[in-house]
Amino acid sequence: MPLYLYAQLNNAYFNESLPGNKITMFAPGIISDEFGNRDMAISPKGDEIFYTMQYNYGMLSTILYSKKINGKWTSPEVADFCGQHKDLEPVFSFDGIRLYFSSNRPLADTGGEKDYDIWYVTKVNGKWVNPLNMKSPVNTDKDEYYASVAKNNNIYFTRAVEGREEDIMVCKFIDGKYKEAESLPDNINSTGDEFNAFVDPDETYIIFSGYKRKDGYGSGDLYISKKNDKGEWQQAKNLGASINSTSLDYCPYITPDKKYFFFTSNRHTIKTPFKKAKTFKELKAIMHSPLNGSDNIYWMKASEVLK
Repeated sequence: MPLYLYAQLNNAYFNESLPGNKITMFAPGIISDEFGNRDMAISPKGDEIFYTMQYNYGMLSTILYSKKINGKWTSPEVADFCGQHKDLEPVFSFDGIRLYFSSNRPLADTGGEKDYDIWYVTKVNGKWVNPLNMKSPVNTDKDEYYASVAKNNNIYFTRAVEGREEDIMVCKFIDGKYKEAESLPDNINSTGDEFNAFVDPDETYIIFSGYKRKDGYGSGDLYISKKNDKGEWQQAKNLGASINSTSLDYCPYITPDKKYFFFTSNRHTIKTPFKKAKTFKELKAIMHSPLNGSDNIYWMKASEVLK
């Protein structure tokens, strides 16, 4: 491959070497740094990236943004519609017209905060503006997280369910409006925690996190379920030790071109006791490293997940 063509392909993602069949950290020092970074969202054109930066397990949470201009990515900045409240989990609509996210911002400019709802913004003169609450039946007096929107506008998200922990829900879009939310079947959900699902725009598969399941590796693991010929969700399968770890693995995402699989993990390289005593300088270097136990974003070829 000519060098110039390789560079063009490479620059699709911050000049990162494109991943293979094994997971690698995404853009270390640029996107994945010492703070918590999660929730990838890439525009259908591939020229905008949104993700969440969190500090101290959500004490601070905001959505960051980068745009590719003349073949170069801008340095990440706080998104135009964020920076005041706790915002997280951006996701594009299939056509790229809307950008959905979760937020605890109030319904009116009261200066207060409420439970987490799903909101969306639209682009005006090159900026994403005018945040609108999805309202009922998508939003309730409970928290709603991690939207994923299919081509037909069916919206999937996470919500706590009475008598269970969190379930993955769907509000179907029928005759121009959303119907009441339904929990996905027990081939996906359980009495425990299921959360943060990415749904294929054609609704042929779903990837999500299940927390401390019997076949898990110690914490939250990533699972996949596919539909059969009858349109029924099949029993979810663990994505295996090549992807999951003993740490929390969640926030799955597949790029619009279906080439790459992203996810978030708080896996780290800190093992105590140390073989020898660390100096203060060495300890600070560990704490400022991306692998300090905060969330990072990882990626690999999507074909390894969807095979």
